[in-house]
Amino acid sequence: MFGNKVLKGVFLVGLGATSYGMLATFVKLAYADVSSQGLHYTPAEVITAQFAIGILVILGINAFQRRRKGNTVVNATSLEIKKLMLVGTSTGLTSIFYYLAVKYIPVSIGIVLLMQTVWMGVVLEMLLEKKKPSNVKIIAVFIVLIGTALATNLFSATFELDWRGIVLGLLAAASFTTTMFAANKVATTISAAQRSLYMLLGGAFVVFIFAIVTQHTPFNFDIFYKWGILIALFGTVIPPMLLNAGFPLTGIGLGSIVSAFELPVSVMMAYVLLNESVVFSQWIGIVLILLAIVMMNISFKKRQPN
Repeated sequence: MFGNKVLKGVFLVGLGATSYGMLATFVKLAYADVSSQGLHYTPAEVITAQFAIGILVILGINAFQRRRKGNTVVNATSLEIKKLMLVGTSTGLTSIFYYLAVKYIPVSIGIVLLMQTVWMGVVLEMLLEKKKPSNVKIIAVFIVLIGTALATNLFSATFELDWRGIVLGLLAAASFTTTMFAANKVATTISAAQRSLYMLLGGAFVVFIFAIVTQHTPFNFDIFYKWGILIALFGTVIPPMLLNAGFPLTGIGLGSIVSAFELPVSVMMAYVLLNESVVFSQWIGIVLILLAIVMMNISFKKRQPN
């Protein structure tokens, strides 16, 4: 049986994954909303509001921790800050690609494409660390691909998705894979709040350039209080803090399995709030993807001490 610490970790990781799962639906609702100027909010406005508010909140959390812990806080070195900001640029790209993707495709499809990080991570590990994937991982990758075909309704006679959304969704998955792979190796000795702050600053650099280049109408600052706070909390503040606090308690394997809860939550949110159609075969595909994630991580879980 799991100990209290592991159960606490499962609870924290589960909440973090649930928060991430809600995010795309809130973004889609923001796109559908109309500002006081009579215009729909743009991806540049949504992403800028998320990062700007997120940075302010994380700054506040860091200030609180410093005041409470004083000189015991381990500060990041200048090299660690540079590395975290560099990793953070992929975080910004993930948000850009993902938020653009859900403009063209349903949220339920977008989250499935984002979950392609499962096999992309295996490929990246094989290329960078010269590690041959185990037979279990290879089987899991094939299960993910089959599950993806079902979850995106690829075999349906009425299958029709905007290719722009598919490409952007896969680019978001590639960026997210880079973030996860690098973030777990950079500045792991400093607090989660510090790591989140510097990664956000790196992401904000990319996001603000994107906003300057793509925003062709006057920036609508209504987005900050109408949707920005909500999207920042569920996309930038709550999930990283909960996941960073929960993963050390659960271990990599169990934490990865629990974090996959983001997938069904995102699909359910889209089904309930956006009235997106999700047929039975798509649910089968989602279950297959979750099964593959369990397969890839169950061996790690067995190695964890009770």
